[in-house]
Amino acid sequence: MDSIKINTLIRCIEDLRMKLNKYRKGGLKEYPTRTIFVDPLLQSLGWDIRDPDELELEYPTIDGKSVDYAAKINRKPVLFIEAKALNDPLTDVKAITQVVGYAANAGVEWCILTNGINYKVYHSTEKEEAPNKLLFEISLDPKETEGMSIQQVAEQFARFSRDSMAKGLLDEIGEQIFTTGKIRKALDKLFMDPPNTLIKLIRSTLEDDSIKPVQITKALKMLWIQPSEKEIPSTYKHTKKPVPSSESKVKEYNEEHHLNGKPQEVVELFKTFDKFCRELDPRGVQREALKHYIKYTHGNNIFCCVHIHKSGLRVWLKLNYSDLESPAEYVRDVSNIGHWGVGNVELTIDSLERFQNAKSLIQKSFEENKSK
Repeated sequence: MDSIKINTLIRCIEDLRMKLNKYRKGGLKEYPTRTIFVDPLLQSLGWDIRDPDELELEYPTIDGKSVDYAAKINRKPVLFIEAKALNDPLTDVKAITQVVGYAANAGVEWCILTNGINYKVYHSTEKEEAPNKLLFEISLDPKETEGMSIQQVAEQFARFSRDSMAKGLLDEIGEQIFTTGKIRKALDKLFMDPPNTLIKLIRSTLEDDSIKPVQITKALKMLWIQPSEKEIPSTYKHTKKPVPSSESKVKEYNEEHHLNGKPQEVVELFKTFDKFCRELDPRGVQREALKHYIKYTHGNNIFCCVHIHKSGLRVWLKLNYSDLESPAEYVRDVSNIGHWGVGNVELTIDSLERFQNAKSLIQKSFEENKSK
């Protein structure tokens, strides 16, 4: 979207945010949620809600029912949108499966489940259970997107604008994220339980018969599992003192605790972030999963903490904001603001592109705080 359209979208988001508290208290049923919240947003995203060739209401489905909106490009549906009541949590598996099924059966790649505030974007044709087809999620509620500028929020919504859908932006993002996830799972399987064909291929490449298959298997696991994960596993128990009794045991937290239920884009974003942090010094960097965030240390020094939320990552670095030269809009000073983690500089990272831009700051924090 160009700057004029983005500004129109930002004004719409600001207006809808003003209405949140008023309507949340009493709640809204599905139809008023659509007219008060969904319709204005779709209009600001470039979809003409009065033109059925562009946005058809109550689009018929294969089972004789209908989906609330069918967004079209050249009169062909490219996105289904199903709205629920304002206070609906959007967690019902049946509702998720239904809208994903509607889209898949109609040959429509993308669908959205929304309560007028939160928008969950699914890739209908992925070979996964319906809930695992979630690519990303974005919310109008500033509490759900804390740390994100309104420009960042608008950019996330703009991914399913009419212009973006016409350009195939969701297809591009989805292909990158879901393909990366599939390859990561395949490599996990190959490296952690290598088949004989892989072991034979490695032996023939090495041209060293003295290296036994069992040694190759062990080496593959060591290469794939970073040292920091072996030294402080993802189920590391956060406790500084011996636990005196079963009643006072400290709960264990792990990576799964933080990634459970998160959209696929956020999962891949964290995996990329995590790999970068650990590779700053593979033998020296350690990570520890706590209740609300994961911290990264070098020796006894923390250099980075990350909180994983539905729309991206909130990262805290041990840097002085005043020392940064022309910080970007996703960087803010939190020295006087309460927050999780350790560090006075906060980064709000909501895409792989933004992460690439943020890497230099993460490395700067590492260099300034690493153990000497």
